[in-house]
Amino acid sequence: MPERIQDWWARRQFSRGMDVPYPVGTYREAWAHYPALVRQYHPEYNDGIMLTQIPPAADVLLLWQCEQFGHRFVATPTEQRERPSRERRRSVWCPECLALAKPKPVQAGVPVASKAKPKRPVPPVCSKTPNLAVGEPFASECAPKPASAVEAQMRADLFARLSVTQGFTAVKVARPFFRHLEVWPDILLPELRVALEYDSIGRHGLEHVGKREEADKRKDRALRSAGWEVIRIRTGKLQPLGPFDLQISSVGERGLQRILDTLRDIRGPFMVDAYLL
Repeated sequence: MPERIQDWWARRQFSRGMDVPYPVGTYREAWAHYPALVRQYHPEYNDGIMLTQIPPAADVLLLWQCEQFGHRFVATPTEQRERPSRERRRSVWCPECLALAKPKPVQAGVPVASKAKPKRPVPPVCSKTPNLAVGEPFASECAPKPASAVEAQMRADLFARLSVTQGFTAVKVARPFFRHLEVWPDILLPELRVALEYDSIGRHGLEHVGKREEADKRKDRALRSAGWEVIRIRTGKLQPLGPFDLQISSVGERGLQRILDTLRDIRGPFMVDAYLL
């Protein structure tokens, strides 16, 4: 059962035998994944306890205040971290803002309590994926168009240094990934069997956090099971998800060199250098 912040803190003081069981800054790196939540948290509403003193998985009730309209609401850290799903608006971090943005329709003459939520049919797997072997790259009809200028520049800089096949946008996988038997990495290096992803938190701090981070991990597992390796370029204090991920503030000359060095770590210098221009 979630506890009030005062009761949770007192229990931690007793169990650890310390007046300050978690010093300020203990969980700073863990909360750096969620800048929107850092801005929503105020110590003065939570008995003076700083957010970096609270483990992100703690079963404790905290008082938050949304950025847009100042709504105050109670939620556990886990509830807050799991709020972003497919929505890309800032309102998803506040339950009151989300409810206002999506009011429930009311049918005239039908009591609200009597309405049963209809079951949604499970959509079939997309049939546009070509009949290829698992792990084969191809140009997909369903792949989204690149939306990041930084990603496009990184792709151009990499292909200016590596003589690899261009134009592939997808990899065939064994199991459906969001109703597709394919995944769409940002950049594919088919001869090296390495996919690159450029990750940032986005304008509203919603990208690659919460449930979206779990989707990224699932995507990486699908690629690795298909014989590929993944390098994620993690920016904006996003922490690495895999063994070859890189934390880079900007993809300049030094960043590109780190990517090439990581490719050598994965496939060996002889193989990677054979494709250098």
